[in-house]
Amino acid sequence: MSGTIRTKDGRGRLGSMLSGVAVAVGCVLFLGGFVWGAVLYQPYTVPTDSMTPTLAVGSKILTQRIDGDEVRRGDVVVFDDPLWNSGPMVKRVAAVGGDTVACCDRDGRLTVNGKPVDEPYLRPSIGGRIIASGQDFSVTVPEGNLFLLGDDRHTSLDSRSHMEEAGQGSVPRSTVLGRVDAVVWPAEGLLTPAEGFADLPGGISRPGPFTALLTAVVAGTALILAGAAYGPVARLLTGRRPGGTRPGAREKVGA
Repeated sequence: MSGTIRTKDGRGRLGSMLSGVAVAVGCVLFLGGFVWGAVLYQPYTVPTDSMTPTLAVGSKILTQRIDGDEVRRGDVVVFDDPLWNSGPMVKRVAAVGGDTVACCDRDGRLTVNGKPVDEPYLRPSIGGRIIASGQDFSVTVPEGNLFLLGDDRHTSLDSRSHMEEAGQGSVPRSTVLGRVDAVVWPAEGLLTPAEGFADLPGGISRPGPFTALLTAVVAGTALILAGAAYGPVARLLTGRRPGGTRPGAREKVGA
């Protein structure tokens, strides 16, 4: 009679099955997050420094594809108006159609329909005081249009520079390409909502699903790596070689 004593694979059927499930689920989350993101978001590069300190020139941003009718006060939008420039630009919505936007009140703040708006994201002027604009103005925005300002009010060429044109410097909602949701490079994440506009009719926009998408991609990556690593880790922990024998062990064959 002859017999062979061989070591068994340390992973086991249950471990192999769970490993395969983890990789499969990870692939769904990872690929699904990227596909969903590609449908909802469009990447852009900030072309000028007019939105500093909120957005630095050259920053990589993700804009949520939305219809112009969904834009609210305080949103940072990418738009393309041939009367302004030959390519996409980035500005903040200070007022929408029907609003009367003016500057400045005694505290240097922008007012919309007579209500002062706090804008802590603006770059302070000399002396540390935040001034919403270096020039005084009062404009009633035509219906269907948006009045746009850069966050660097000292250097930005925005609606204030076009007030002599049709629409008093505002642009049609149809020119909006997307709403900026997050800064991905440098990795700053979601933009802070412009809470100063929250008490005005319609309120402010809330962040899109960027966080959910990022979570899906990260979780998917973790599951794929964990599932793929299970086999080698199991063999290492059980001290077995891929062929199923312990290091230094010999097969015993008897008759």
